[in-house]
Amino acid sequence: MTEAGTLAAGSGAGRAVYMRLLGYVRPYRRMFGLSIVGMLVFAATEPLFAAMIKPLLDGSFVERDPEVVRLMPVLLVAVFFVRGVAGFVNNYCLKWVGRRVVADLRQQMFDHLLRAPTRYYDGHGTGQLLAKLTYNVENVATAATSAITTLVRDGFTAIALLAYMLYLDAGLSAIFLLIGPVMAFAMKYATRRFRQYGARIQDRVGSLTHVAQEVIDGHRVVKAFGGEHRESGVFSAINEKTRALQMKVIAVESISVPVVQLLSAVAIGIIVYLSTLQGLREDITVGTFMSFVVAMGLMLPPVKRLTAVNSQLQRGIVAADSLFELLDSESERDTGEQVLGRARGDVEFRGLTHVYDAAKGPVLHDLSLAIAAGESVALVGRSGSGKSTLVSLLPRFYDPTAGEILVDGIDHRAIRLASLRAQISLVTQDVVLFNASVADNIAYGTTAGAARADIERVAEAAHALDFIRALPQGFDTLVGDRGILLSGGQRQRLAIARAMLKDAPILILDEATSALDTEAERHIQQALTALMAHRTTLVIAHRLSTIEHVDRVVVLEHGRILEQGSHRGLLAAGGYYARLHRAQFHAPAGVHPDAPADALAPAQAGGAKALTG
Repeated sequence: MTEAGTLAAGSGAGRAVYMRLLGYVRPYRRMFGLSIVGMLVFAATEPLFAAMIKPLLDGSFVERDPEVVRLMPVLLVAVFFVRGVAGFVNNYCLKWVGRRVVADLRQQMFDHLLRAPTRYYDGHGTGQLLAKLTYNVENVATAATSAITTLVRDGFTAIALLAYMLYLDAGLSAIFLLIGPVMAFAMKYATRRFRQYGARIQDRVGSLTHVAQEVIDGHRVVKAFGGEHRESGVFSAINEKTRALQMKVIAVESISVPVVQLLSAVAIGIIVYLSTLQGLREDITVGTFMSFVVAMGLMLPPVKRLTAVNSQLQRGIVAADSLFELLDSESERDTGEQVLGRARGDVEFRGLTHVYDAAKGPVLHDLSLAIAAGESVALVGRSGSGKSTLVSLLPRFYDPTAGEILVDGIDHRAIRLASLRAQISLVTQDVVLFNASVADNIAYGTTAGAARADIERVAEAAHALDFIRALPQGFDTLVGDRGILLSGGQRQRLAIARAMLKDAPILILDEATSALDTEAERHIQQALTALMAHRTTLVIAHRLSTIEHVDRVVVLEHGRILEQGSHRGLLAAGGYYARLHRAQFHAPAGVHPDAPADALAPAQAGGAKALTG
């Protein structure tokens, strides 16, 4: 069942979600209680206006009572003063509570995202997650502030006015009670529609955010390949569907409000008509009758607002349900109890099988590989052979479907996540930098607060010191969003410096020199060789020139180890690695180094057909 269908299935689900949302108010119950007092006082002033009509008419116009004439202006000013103070207390206190609730929810969601497993990000688009943190949470703010104000204040106002009308004339007031079931039916129908459309609008807003984020991140590709028209069409289609859904909400809201007002007007009309037929009984004075009519008139605005707030309330409930879906999602499993000091660096993959999608089958098949402390191992193979999966399992970005991974002979699931990841430094092809200074990016995370001398030392070792000093503010220069103000090679050198500063015993290099030119690569290779000297290193590389000096090369194919050995030994064996090496350095135009093993042989023989990986 869809989210909209689930919430629309009954009021119980929506009520449960809203009650859970109100649970976030509990830490601020004193401020919330003060706002409720303000609401009650504000609501209590409303019937006073109607009540003042009776003595005003009967006392001043009928009996010509001078005391009433002098007292009425004072009472009027006093009522407005009390009403103003109560309104301020109500509005300020409740909005303060509402913003605290939103801030708490937003912080809790963000912290949960930090603990969410990688597979959660795989299954949820960035746009959807950003929509939850922005659009959805603001709808919750409306439900937690404006909606509550309207529900409580206007609800109490309507009740107080109805009670006053019952006091004046119970028989006439009963007419209002007779139309209650009709109003309830109209509200129930509108509520169901608001929830259905609200959930669908949230999905559309998430899609809009996702498309916009893709275009912003990939604007160069869009421009280079002339994709502006296509992207505009995609965005326009989603934008139009979002507008259509929002118009349906507006239509329901626009119909429900006048319907409820019409029902109230009918009740008032009947009351006035019956009162006229009665000829204003002797026990009903002019002041009493006019006070009753004024009370009926004062009841219309709060009833109107109560009807209109329903759409806000239902959007807030749907938004809260979306937020709770995130908060209730599974966090990373951190069941380990052992804490490592500094690991030796022994790593063993034992009988490893991993499946992302059962329909696509295993990515790794019963793979076993032992790596000694301090050994450098290169993982080679075409795209999809399982290289990235293997290194992603080591820091537990994913847990293997079967088998186990040992670090210093300990199952890595028995080690606390923070302790396990403290043993691993990671340098990837897609370098991630944050919109902070160069120094902050090098000393990121657990190395934050490192001495400037240590930062400069690793920057020099990564051959980054020269370009950093040439920046406007040197190490204090902001690198921009995702490091956009730096070149690809510069970003990669900062990532290498960051790994050097962490000084972990296990190192993962995923195409760590891919963005460097030949001259820069030569210098970085020297730095990496020194970095790898006393560390267990796993290197993923497509450019075989970068792995000639590793201790061992492991060739993967379809999630299995095809062959392994030293660079020279594998070349001498004349197997897949040798063919891959020859293809990369001597391949005819059109042959990709990631081509399958059975495609490399004909390429070496000068086959006419161009092969791509």
